[in-house]
Amino acid sequence: MTALDRDGLGDFLRGRRLSLQPEDVGLRRGARRRTSGLRREEVAELCDMSADYLARLERGSGSQPSPQMAAAIARGLRLTPDERDHLFLLCGHRARSRQLRDAHISPGLLRVMDRLQDTPAEILGPLGETLQQTPPAVALLGDETRFTGPARSALYRWFTDPAARARYLPDDHELNSRVYASILRAVSTTHGSGSPAAALVADLLRLSDEFAGLWERQEIGLRWSNAKRFVHPEVGRIDLYCQTLLDPDQGQSLLIFTATPGTESYDKLALLTVLGSDTFTGSR
Repeated sequence: MTALDRDGLGDFLRGRRLSLQPEDVGLRRGARRRTSGLRREEVAELCDMSADYLARLERGSGSQPSPQMAAAIARGLRLTPDERDHLFLLCGHRARSRQLRDAHISPGLLRVMDRLQDTPAEILGPLGETLQQTPPAVALLGDETRFTGPARSALYRWFTDPAARARYLPDDHELNSRVYASILRAVSTTHGSGSPAAALVADLLRLSDEFAGLWERQEIGLRWSNAKRFVHPEVGRIDLYCQTLLDPDQGQSLLIFTATPGTESYDKLALLTVLGSDTFTGSR
């Protein structure tokens, strides 16, 4: 750990806040807005912190941000990887954990996500960690950002928690299992021994006979169809199309779900989008 650079951190945060415009973070520009850049209250909400704490950091008088808080600030301010690394150093953190590095969403994906708030969309990490969801995605799939530990990975949950399969058509479960095993084989090979992916493989080989059987098959390169068939606890079956946008530098993907206009699934998806997740009691 290095020393906290209070003055440098304050200048950097203030400069980044003033350089951002409402449109950069998916906010509307009010007719009476006179502030240059974003208001502290807006940035604080984006970073999941108090406006008072942000003001103290900008003045150089705030307490040292934890690595988790630094990661939240980097995401809220839409920092590039180089800017994110600079922020960590200013906060007094020389090294970032692999988990925090993978959890930093690229500004490009966030800008797209900001414009999809009325569409089911989510950003996934390299091991299927749900990093962010739009409200309609929560209504469709449940809150998948709430998990901790190994369960953050959708791959882990698929093979260890029967509830993880509840929102997917049973006819598709076998293919999903094969694809998940194939994805994990590719990621673990790329990241090597000692990586989170390798640890996940070891856990699943111990916990899941199904995964162990699939792992022995040595399948690689399997892909899902763009057609996704869900079973929602309130509205029933929904057939959607999934478009995936990849960020190869971060190993992250943005999934966008749409329905064919004029179909029953289109009407059901519109209902979920309007009513939101709070209306339903069957979220997993």
